[in-house]
Amino acid sequence: MFDASSRIVDLADVLDDSFGGKALGLAELTRLGLPVPPGFVIADASGTSLGDAVTERFSRMRAAGQTPVAVRSSAAGEDGAEHSFAGQYDTVLGVGSVDELTAAVEKCVRSAGSERAAAYQDGGAAARMHLVVQQMVDARAAGVVFTADPTSGRRDLLVIDAVRGLGESLVDGSTASDHFVLTHAGDTVTTEASSQPALADDEIDRIRTGALLAAAHWGRPLDLEWAIDRDGLLWWLQARPITTLPGDPNEMDTPVTGPTHVYTRCNIGEMMPGAFCPLTASVSGHAIDYAMQMVQVAGGVQERYEDRARQVGYFFGHMFLNMTEGTALSSGILGNSLEQFSLSVCGRVIDELEPGPPKPFVRKLINTVRLSTFALSSAPAIRRLPQTIAAFPPITSRDPAVVLRHLEAGVDIYREVTLIHVRSSSRSAVAANVLESHLVRRAAKRGASDTAGSAEAIRLMTGAGVESALMVEELTAVVSMLRRDGDAAARFLAAPAGEAVTRLRAAETPSGAALRTFLDRHGHRGYRELCMRDPSWADDPDGLGAMMQVMLRGAAPENPAATAPSDPAQSRTLRVLARLAQAGARGREETKSRMALMAHLLKRGYRHLGEVLHEAGRLPDADLVFFFDRRELPLVVSGDDVTELVHRARQRREALPFQAALEFGDVSVGRPTPIVRAAVSGDGVVAGRPAGHGSVEGVVRVARSVVEARDLQPGEILVAPVTDVGWTPYFAVIAALVTDIGSSVSHGAVVAREYGLPCVVNTLVGTQVLRTGDRVRVDGDRGLVTVLDSP
Repeated sequence: MFDASSRIVDLADVLDDSFGGKALGLAELTRLGLPVPPGFVIADASGTSLGDAVTERFSRMRAAGQTPVAVRSSAAGEDGAEHSFAGQYDTVLGVGSVDELTAAVEKCVRSAGSERAAAYQDGGAAARMHLVVQQMVDARAAGVVFTADPTSGRRDLLVIDAVRGLGESLVDGSTASDHFVLTHAGDTVTTEASSQPALADDEIDRIRTGALLAAAHWGRPLDLEWAIDRDGLLWWLQARPITTLPGDPNEMDTPVTGPTHVYTRCNIGEMMPGAFCPLTASVSGHAIDYAMQMVQVAGGVQERYEDRARQVGYFFGHMFLNMTEGTALSSGILGNSLEQFSLSVCGRVIDELEPGPPKPFVRKLINTVRLSTFALSSAPAIRRLPQTIAAFPPITSRDPAVVLRHLEAGVDIYREVTLIHVRSSSRSAVAANVLESHLVRRAAKRGASDTAGSAEAIRLMTGAGVESALMVEELTAVVSMLRRDGDAAARFLAAPAGEAVTRLRAAETPSGAALRTFLDRHGHRGYRELCMRDPSWADDPDGLGAMMQVMLRGAAPENPAATAPSDPAQSRTLRVLARLAQAGARGREETKSRMALMAHLLKRGYRHLGEVLHEAGRLPDADLVFFFDRRELPLVVSGDDVTELVHRARQRREALPFQAALEFGDVSVGRPTPIVRAAVSGDGVVAGRPAGHGSVEGVVRVARSVVEARDLQPGEILVAPVTDVGWTPYFAVIAALVTDIGSSVSHGAVVAREYGLPCVVNTLVGTQVLRTGDRVRVDGDRGLVTVLDSP
């Protein structure tokens, strides 16, 4: 059904996408030297006959033994960078005669006007149809390879799906495929294969090598089809860009400081859980890095501050601590060691961590005095914090340049506030570490385990009266007032969470006044409170309301244990150390609150900047401001053409949900790489670090985010990757806490102790092994979670 004017185009002569993406892909593969089955293109397929040129070319292929052939569409716009049109047009296989070719071409041409193709084009005009006629491979195995993982968006992975025989059974879903995930270097990540795999190891490697060669030539991730014939030869059947990928999850990665440097999510993962927008990395991450560098400078192990990411890395949207940089202190001061440093950050000794160059004793002594003075002399700076933060007033200007100047001044203040918090934390850790070390040694002398000494230290540190616990008590008091007013409580529970809080906040009732007082004092706190994009409680009625509704549905809580049980047999030294540890915890929580307040003011300022830029036509929406690096914002504000920069920011926003789904081991050597967890089976016991006294049995609720925690039922055991201050209102209703990472002095552990909750941290796999609905026993004294029943 083609006009005699239909013309033949050799694949070698296809230089652009004029004849469709499929034809161009095959032509490029051929030019790369990759084996491609012989064939040709029928350009502008239409009319009433094949035409002599097509018939003659097909006859030559048949005479050369290059039939049967496959007839595939190569329509304009198909298999391009924007759309794939996969499966929208017909393909005909096994064509061995001129009559069969005529029928196949007619069928493919008709499919251009089919309902499914029209729907895919959203009602647009039918595409110009070109057809690829290509020798079929007598395939022993066939499949597809993606040079990036279309599920996770990771560009460092390669995914192969393979079946025995023709690849059509893979496309139509009639056959289960073998599934291989590899790194670009060829290391196996996961393998799901049948008892008789479709591919041998050397064939997987050949597919990987060819696919990466093509992707490097295209300069972008590709989706390629391949087949291996009965003689073991690998043939390439198609190459096209992957059109479904989000932005590159590694685009904003910081340079790796050293190939053997050890990075960890421990510690910083508690303060900065999950994946963060680029603005957060360049504001909060920058402030933390500045503070930690300045500690190194104060300790005499770094000459000066360097405006680059030395202590904090940003990879795949997640924050990491560079432990190798931190070893400078452990090797440069007295009374510290690589093992102690590892334990304080990760809760275990990190064998991969190499010690820094040793320093002479005199230099260590001088450094120790300098660092101790720096930490212990922080009291005046702590007292000045309110005045320091007050120097950053609310931003109201509608001029983007003025707003940005104010924000840059605010970042300078934020850096200093963060440094004061780090100094306070260093001071607070001294007594806690001394107390725990003393009790661990004492336990060892009587033949008891280290965990027994740690559990005793935890018991003695209970009752510190930290701000986070007092904050929850105040919110609990608001909920209790509501509970006493049955009608008000019913209205609060019946309304959407955000609407319920907004109404209560405006109400001239005791509970409304109490809520306003609570928000005046603690409205700057919240989940992921150092994130510039995530609103604080004062600006997040939905999140606050959801927590309050969970609390209101539960029973009225008993007063949590406010003080540790007294023991007349305690030595005076232990009592003094316990009081100092409690005071240190209070001080650290106070400076953390001030740091959160400064972050709260900045996030309001950046949100205002986004609104101003949107009004000025510089951004398509205000939220996009959070997806620029702070150093890019002057370009956005300047008024120059930022089309490409805005496009990249949009891609970063698309990538964030994919980054948030990634998980990491507790330590990584070199550039951190996400892990793919396999199913864990064992004896039903999950071991972690003891962090909260007592033992309790209950039903598990796994919540990987504070949003998922809204499903908590009173009395359940919360199992989470990590908890920060935004989770703590739920502590009033849970029976115990279990986290993947953390230490006995992490935020979740401290507040859990204030509420008398058994707590186990640093399980590493708790959220993978445990399931919602499991009945478990949590032993906070031994750091064990035992599965009693799994539905």
